[in-house]
Amino acid sequence: MSKTKIIPKVRGVYERPPGSGIWWVQHFDSDGRRRREKIGNRSKAIELVEKRRTDARAGIKLPDNLRTRAVTFREIAKSMIEYSRKEKERSYRSDEIRIVPLLEQFGNRQAESIKSEEFEQWLNATADERGWAVATRNRYLALLKLTYRLAEEHGKIKVSPVRLLRTRKENNKRDRYLCQYRPSPTQLDYLKDCNDEESRLRKVISTRYQHHLPAFEIALNTGMRRSEQYRTKWSDVDFARHILTVRHSKTGEKRFVSLNSVALAMLEFLQARAPESESDHVFLGMKGEPLTRQGRWFENAVKEAGIKNFTWHDLRHTFASRLVMAGVDLRKIQDLMGHKTIEMTVRYTHLRRDDLNEAVETLVSQPTATSAATSPETALSGGSKVVQ
Repeated sequence: MSKTKIIPKVRGVYERPPGSGIWWVQHFDSDGRRRREKIGNRSKAIELVEKRRTDARAGIKLPDNLRTRAVTFREIAKSMIEYSRKEKERSYRSDEIRIVPLLEQFGNRQAESIKSEEFEQWLNATADERGWAVATRNRYLALLKLTYRLAEEHGKIKVSPVRLLRTRKENNKRDRYLCQYRPSPTQLDYLKDCNDEESRLRKVISTRYQHHLPAFEIALNTGMRRSEQYRTKWSDVDFARHILTVRHSKTGEKRFVSLNSVALAMLEFLQARAPESESDHVFLGMKGEPLTRQGRWFENAVKEAGIKNFTWHDLRHTFASRLVMAGVDLRKIQDLMGHKTIEMTVRYTHLRRDDLNEAVETLVSQPTATSAATSPETALSGGSKVVQ
């Protein structure tokens, strides 16, 4: 009578299904997580379970998916950039720029080994160091979320460590416009007769950066976003109907820009200036190359003009502010600005204050004891003024 050979049990090693010859190991990794792996024969399983326990005691981390090679952050970032170039025509260059400091910090790390708090700490520290606005910090976080979402969709990782990180509330209610403040005193002789922001800026541009004066005038008279303006092609301009077509606006939809006489004149000038150009782009550089943005010249012009806290996008705010102050209906302004909702336009209504100014002026329309006592003559003399 033959005896059945009894195989001694080894902790963490088992056959499944029994009698199949397929052996598995069960162990706990350095983070205390239970892990299971399918191995060929029993001897290899015994060797592996001992190795895994040794690695766990040494604090060596294992990838979440033991059957595939752990990918690095650099690898999933590369995939994100490839996606961005194909799918994000307007903003992929920004993605290429923003990913650089993230690669410097996390590039060679295993993508799934980076904890959410590490990204949070990096975002906060970098924002403080570089003086980021909340919106800038949110753009970096959005880039991280896109990078990990794509890696998750492609099966490169199981769980995104940035999934639970939240963007911060942004305050986009900026309403800076030209001639809102007095420009700083200037020592430049050619600017001394220019006493307001617009005349100063226009003088600097027409003197130092004359090539870009049409772009400035068109921005000021159309309110187009920078990306909309610098993507314009001649096929988008309808001179007869005074309309410029924006093929892809910020909302992703087509919109139509009304052109006033100044904007039309500037476009006609640009067309006449480059009649032999092979490019269909409206805005060209000094060498005839298509421009994608206004460049550093505008920042330099603003600085030389003595204007503080003013950006190219504020030309758009100037356009909207002047329409409001001129009494144009808000619905029309919404359409001219390409705002998705009327709430985005309403933020400019505080500029329409003529009736409110007239209301408070009624308090001083008739002399009273109070107004007389606080009159300039009384204040200067230091005495009281008697009302007859």
